[in-house]
Amino acid sequence: MASPYDSINQLVNENAYEEFMTASKILIKFAVNILENPSESKYRRIRISNPTIQNKLLNVAGGMECLFEMGFQEAEDGECLMLPNTASLLTLKRMKEDLSRSREKLESPNQSVKSSNQSTLLGAVGGVGTVGGEGAVGVVASQPRNHTQTSRLAQSYLETEAAFLSRLKDGMRRVMNYEKPELQQKARNIIPCEQLQSEARLKYEANARPSPNLDIRDYLLLSLLHWFKTSFFHWVDTLPCFRCNGQTQNTGYTAPSADDMRWGASRVESHQCNVCGHTNRFPRYTNAEKLLETCRGRCGEWAECFTLCCRALDFEARYVMDWTDHVWTEVYSNSQSRWLHCDPCENICDKPLLYESGWGKKLTYVIAMSKDEIQDVTWRYVLKHQEVLARRTLCRENWLRRTIHQLWKQKISTLTAEKQKQLWHRLICELTEFITIKNENTEHLPGRSTGSLVWREARGELGRSAPGQQTVLNNFVFRPTEAERECELIHVTYNCATDKYIRISSDSEQRMGWQACTFSAQDVFRKEELDWRMAYLARCEGSAYAEVVWKFDLTDTDLRISKMELKAESAIFENGAISWRLCAGDNCFMQNGASLNTLMTFDLHGCQTLTITAVLQGGRGENAWQHAQLFRQSTTDIENCPFELKLFLN
Repeated sequence: MASPYDSINQLVNENAYEEFMTASKILIKFAVNILENPSESKYRRIRISNPTIQNKLLNVAGGMECLFEMGFQEAEDGECLMLPNTASLLTLKRMKEDLSRSREKLESPNQSVKSSNQSTLLGAVGGVGTVGGEGAVGVVASQPRNHTQTSRLAQSYLETEAAFLSRLKDGMRRVMNYEKPELQQKARNIIPCEQLQSEARLKYEANARPSPNLDIRDYLLLSLLHWFKTSFFHWVDTLPCFRCNGQTQNTGYTAPSADDMRWGASRVESHQCNVCGHTNRFPRYTNAEKLLETCRGRCGEWAECFTLCCRALDFEARYVMDWTDHVWTEVYSNSQSRWLHCDPCENICDKPLLYESGWGKKLTYVIAMSKDEIQDVTWRYVLKHQEVLARRTLCRENWLRRTIHQLWKQKISTLTAEKQKQLWHRLICELTEFITIKNENTEHLPGRSTGSLVWREARGELGRSAPGQQTVLNNFVFRPTEAERECELIHVTYNCATDKYIRISSDSEQRMGWQACTFSAQDVFRKEELDWRMAYLARCEGSAYAEVVWKFDLTDTDLRISKMELKAESAIFENGAISWRLCAGDNCFMQNGASLNTLMTFDLHGCQTLTITAVLQGGRGENAWQHAQLFRQSTTDIENCPFELKLFLN
């Protein structure tokens, strides 16, 4: 958490003199009341809806941060901030003294002039939206400049901030398009709502016990995300030739037609066929209605259409713009009381550090907007706050805070009192999240998967981990349940088309996702070929080796494994290879993958532990990763299971 000096410096340096003096007076008053009446609970509560608190304190840069540094927290009712009885009064006293000293310095005539000049240079604005300090974010006080330097700086900011504001307003207009009832209905007519709800119910019933904080709507969101990525929308590097279906290359831009402009495609790419020479047009539509028909594009089109689909299913959704050229969606989870990051291009949910820690992006500004609000959410997506601040040069931080908060207040001013109260509550929660120091997540976050390898490499979004190092430890271990002990059998199947395990021997328990029952996996992902309608597990692109591990452990029982029956269908092309390493107790041996396309029986000599590892290698050329396909089957085949295992116990 930031130190008190950081929040006070922010209060001093990022506001006009009068704003600082008013806000600091309010803060000192809070501190004095509590210090003089430590047992009086009424002095420990601050009502957020109080107009003076909103306009004179929360709407001032550093005001919220100072309250947090004093020890105030959000009350359970969401209407107040409160200082717990366990909060340090010593911290409160120091904050009061530091604020008083800052006021005394600025009240002297010379310092007042300096403060006024500094406020002019900085724009004399502040607000709520981002936060200050190491582990949070802030602005270092500007060094004195001469008049010429100040004029040049002011002129530069006038231009860049005008462009920044124009982009914000364009985004705010864009999101209102998702609210058209007829457009939402058009999306619902396309979305397989009943199928997604059925899948969500199945996932919820299978996983509700280990995930008590999730409700069925969370699982519906995951089902929608998966359907959108695997069955509906298509990524475009270059279009196949409309005339001969040959391969094309992007040769630049061509003039948009009137119809292109009607659907927001001010840019139209020209893709020339390498076979017949025909020029194919690829309009970059920004209209979600048109994208429901074309179902293709890059990240802009994906986020545009996916955000509409979220709104069509009545999710509260934000369109998120990243100034380093990416877009995605945020969806509010009522069960978790927070915003969830959703990237439809990657089929990834709630991994906000994906871009900085996974892709290696140097983020600057990340702005989220919906029909009801707008917010600078950069700090949800980064760990290296000071590095990010150094890159944020398009506008003054205090200008951005004030501008976004004013736009936010304009939006909520048209809402009901109840809705305004709800959004104020969410804002407090969000700001608390932003100023909380995040720890580096030990979970592997992959580089970008969508787009050609050359394109991703050129953008520097392959990630920091080299192929062969992308190991995910799920630590799932099969241990016999009560039912399996009674029947002396563990019977498991996996269907790649539905991406579902069924533990037949344990009341047909179901678990969704190929990784759900694995102990570990390295450089493996599930691939769906939309044109061939096939699904399988394959190596990550660029990796020469991959493996998946399943683990069984009976050591906490008196049972032993007498034999195993195993079927693991696979397909290989070129010189691709799949082999299996079976370790029963201390004995390990290899098995050729082709021999497991039919059921095989193995005598395991009464062991209590078993590890099964599938190894994927080989292949030729750029598509070598695709030449060893594990559990390959048709996406329409929901009955047959290419992976089936029986462990007989005694």
